[in-house]
Amino acid sequence: MIKRFIRRVLGLGQKGPLRLPRDRHHVTRDQLSPGARKVCEVLAAHGHAAYVVGGAVRDLLLHLPPKDFDIATDARPEQVKPLFRRALLIGRRFRIVHVMIGAETVEVSTFRAALPEAETEGAQARVQDEHGRVLRDNVFGTLEEDARRRDFTINALYFEPATEEVIDYHGGLADLKKRTMRIIGDPETRYREDPVRMLRAVRLAAKLGLSIDAATRAPVKRLAALLESVPPARLFDEMLKLLLSGHASACVRQLRDEGLHKGLLPLLDVILDQPLGERFVTLALAQTDARVLAGKPVSPAFLFAALLWHEVLSAWRAREKRGERSLIALEVAMDEVLDRQCEKLAITRKLTATMREVWAMQPRFEQRSGQRALRLLEAPRFRMGYDFLALRAASGEVPADLEAWWRAFQGADPETRQAMLLPDTGATKRRRRRRRKKPAAPAEPAA
Repeated sequence: MIKRFIRRVLGLGQKGPLRLPRDRHHVTRDQLSPGARKVCEVLAAHGHAAYVVGGAVRDLLLHLPPKDFDIATDARPEQVKPLFRRALLIGRRFRIVHVMIGAETVEVSTFRAALPEAETEGAQARVQDEHGRVLRDNVFGTLEEDARRRDFTINALYFEPATEEVIDYHGGLADLKKRTMRIIGDPETRYREDPVRMLRAVRLAAKLGLSIDAATRAPVKRLAALLESVPPARLFDEMLKLLLSGHASACVRQLRDEGLHKGLLPLLDVILDQPLGERFVTLALAQTDARVLAGKPVSPAFLFAALLWHEVLSAWRAREKRGERSLIALEVAMDEVLDRQCEKLAITRKLTATMREVWAMQPRFEQRSGQRALRLLEAPRFRMGYDFLALRAASGEVPADLEAWWRAFQGADPETRQAMLLPDTGATKRRRRRRRKKPAAPAEPAA
């Protein structure tokens, strides 16, 4: 009964695409960004079709603020670029145009066909690897073909600013009503074309509070190994979106449930199986989600440092037990963990450098005597290192009084800081006095 009601209300019994007028969806052109409106107006003025597509339409229908606005058009990239003063042709796998309107960048893509045989004159053919992953896809097509090659039904919705109609080819409006994520076409084929779609399903479902359709979910565990063939840089970008979505806790849990974590953070499962590590990671993700949802800045370096800390800690302690000096053992442990992770996930050098600083700072917090504590306060990453210490204390990894001392110490005046310093109980090295050499006796004159 509910399905029949939805189909009747949304007009899903008709053939062809569903065209929903403004009074049925209440999305208006005034809700678009100034840049998106301008791009659509310019394209239409030159005789081209122009639609807002994908996540922006989905979010407007869900009464969420869109992160950005993407435009789909029948104009080729070479036709779009000359229409705007500031525009760049980018991409190898997908050739698109970035149009800069003021401070806003609008992504403009040409309608693409889902099948190689739809290739038109002047377009480059689709190229796939041995697993079916699409390496290059500049096969241009029609609006209907473009809708068919989109990943999920809720992302295959088009809004035409001129008429303020929402166009739906694949039942995305009904899926939004049912709060369901459903892939377009055969799930296995679509995942082989682009394995990252499996990660996108998890991220979007967690972010939007949707359930993943059973058929969409079924092949995921079996095909998770396909993520091994995805370039590490692309996996890193997708993982960053997932962790900074504001729903990282839910995303990570679902990643593990679906068996996808092994292609991203293969050490994550080990961490989450340890009570102390699980509490630490859970707190880090919860703090990140709270900051994202509050509109506060988040450091990806801090988050990745938290996710990988217990692997560093485990390797560090193991080397110390084997008799290695503590600081050297920590340096080697950091190298091992980062080398292993960067094979799967291309964490940038800038982030790994910051992660290393935060990790290397942790043993220094235990030194609260003499000038060492004062010098640590002056370290460029002190605040991030202290926040990391506070996270460790909250999870029970280090004593709470250690974090409390540093919290009071950094807020104290110079005189109070001197009084707070603990006596130096460590063994002091006696400086060796250099013995003065006696002047050489004058040489006797030769006979």
